[in-house]
Amino acid sequence: MIATIIPKKQKHYSVLLDEIISIITPQYGGTFIDCTLGQGGYTKKILEFSNTKIIALDRDRDVKKIALKLEKKFKNRFIFKNKKFSEINELDLMKEKIKAVIFDLGYSYTQIKDPKKGLSFDTSGELNMKMGLNNFSAKDVINKLDKKDLEKIFKFFGEERDSKRIAYKIIKERKIKEIDTQKLVKIIESSKIKKNYKIHRATKIFQALRIFVNKEISELIYGLINATKVVDEGGIIAVVSFHSLEDKIIKYFFKSLSEMKSVSRYMPETKEKSKPFKLINKKTIVPSAKEIKENPSSRSAKLRFVIKEKNIPNFKTDILDKFNYLIKIENYSEKL
Repeated sequence: MIATIIPKKQKHYSVLLDEIISIITPQYGGTFIDCTLGQGGYTKKILEFSNTKIIALDRDRDVKKIALKLEKKFKNRFIFKNKKFSEINELDLMKEKIKAVIFDLGYSYTQIKDPKKGLSFDTSGELNMKMGLNNFSAKDVINKLDKKDLEKIFKFFGEERDSKRIAYKIIKERKIKEIDTQKLVKIIESSKIKKNYKIHRATKIFQALRIFVNKEISELIYGLINATKVVDEGGIIAVVSFHSLEDKIIKYFFKSLSEMKSVSRYMPETKEKSKPFKLINKKTIVPSAKEIKENPSSRSAKLRFVIKEKNIPNFKTDILDKFNYLIKIENYSEKL
């Protein structure tokens, strides 16, 4: 979850911006939904074309500052909602024909470096990680959930090999004193077997906690499902992701929408002779060497997209069945 990063010079980069624009073709006009407004990179570029309109979402209330400037500059062409993108189907879109729905699943430099959000192991801020519209923090997770719950969160959301050892040390240390950000980093570093890493040893645990705290698995799944309902025929759903778990979900979902098969163990074989979406590129689109050189943090970005060919109201996907084991882990939050 690295995403749209601002390097040391504080220049804002929107990952795969040129590729997104070439896919959604705003030069021909239309209404677009930016599900993750963030620093506004995609939105600002789309609004450069005078016959476009943007409906933007973001769960982070701090994004409202950027939204207010855009609302002032593009009075009748920009609308902002402080909502999770899983709630995209709750928007009033009766008069809108949505040409594209865009998701950027990463975090901006501003968010990562904000000590109040506590997203980074490099800051001295509170162990928070709440991106907005949350019910609990990473501090709650680390200091309240039991060992087995922590193990699974670290293993499945962070793909952390040393999840058992780290969870054991967390339980041991929190009996002595409540664990904060710096203490957690020390626990992780002391628990790792392999000592030479290309990435910081706390990266995977912090990724797992961000995913869990913000329920990013169910957010992504329901966001994708609901995006299929609001995009118009001929419209596009485009997603930029940054780690393998996200990409696995997106790949499976897009494949399920573009291939004829039994879509759910609870549903009979569909009798439809046509599929609702078309998958243009089976392989992911990745940043160019030039973009990676200018913005090294874009190197893990992957872009996938599908085009809606036909409205099939009863067409369903089995994505909830496929990734139910991850949603069950998210539901450990009910214990907090």
